[in-house]
Amino acid sequence: EKYTEGYPWVAYRQFCQHFLAPLALMSYQDIRLNQLLRIYIDGIPLDLASSLLPFKSRFNFNLLSHIHLHAKSQEHFADKQVTVKRWNIRRSSVLRIIDNLEATIKNLLWQPHKTEWGDYIDDTNYSSEAYSCKKQIVTRFLEMIEPKNVWDLGANVGIFSRIASRQGIPTIAFDIDPAAVEKNYIECVRNNETDLLPLLLDLTNPSPNIGWQNQERMSWLERGPADTVLALALIHHLAISNNIPFENITSFFGKLCNSLIIEFVPKSDSQVQRLLATREDIFPNYTKKHFEYHLSKCFIIQSAEKIKCSERTIYLMKKRNIAD
Repeated sequence: EKYTEGYPWVAYRQFCQHFLAPLALMSYQDIRLNQLLRIYIDGIPLDLASSLLPFKSRFNFNLLSHIHLHAKSQEHFADKQVTVKRWNIRRSSVLRIIDNLEATIKNLLWQPHKTEWGDYIDDTNYSSEAYSCKKQIVTRFLEMIEPKNVWDLGANVGIFSRIASRQGIPTIAFDIDPAAVEKNYIECVRNNETDLLPLLLDLTNPSPNIGWQNQERMSWLERGPADTVLALALIHHLAISNNIPFENITSFFGKLCNSLIIEFVPKSDSQVQRLLATREDIFPNYTKKHFEYHLSKCFIIQSAEKIKCSERTIYLMKKRNIAD
């Protein structure tokens, strides 16, 4: 809706619900409260945001006015009879509100704390030689297929995503950890990286279709397929942490991409041993042989290279045609 001179800014409430309230909740309370936007398609109701925000947020005058008093005003006028008014609000007044909202949002900060994935690169068991080898393999595979775009699943802070994006390939770096995504985003802003977009995603519970008749917002899967998917150091989390069989993983990747660069992490790897340390090993079929067997049903294995000083293997796979 276009702005009309003399009238109030009709998108004010919507802006507060879609942007200010979620960011305030994430900054003052808990970063995971962004998931409320899945439930409330028109933004987080201001009365709910006000009740969830800590008392100290009321000492922030801008949050007091734009969220707490705004919510009270909505409650006060909810049952009042609407009367048509002749507005005479100056454009400069509307612009001051917008400037104030912008300043408020810029001052909402969130400092990522140490998390398992946010610090994964520092804590990983890769030797420097193995890590360098892994980068070289991924670079070679990308040069071989020259993808139109790349989705990096479990991208962490985007180190391998940048191998693609720095070649000018539009790349999306998905990760479940808000701290890792935040670090990645800050790096993108710092370096003005326009070919890389970090996004928060729980791969085992991705964004669904929502809204009227489930058609207002497309699901994450429907926004694909990607030309190429990177799935590095991911398979063991899907298969072991989340109990997803290889056949289901194969079907998933088959719907998602044309080319797949995927890393197999064997049971002997220390990261897999960490996953199995606190649970029973009920995964007799978690083997390289079974991995290749199931993935080969949907993909042709074009290349497989072992990472030096490691038992891990990286595969380049191409989706089979029906004729194959």
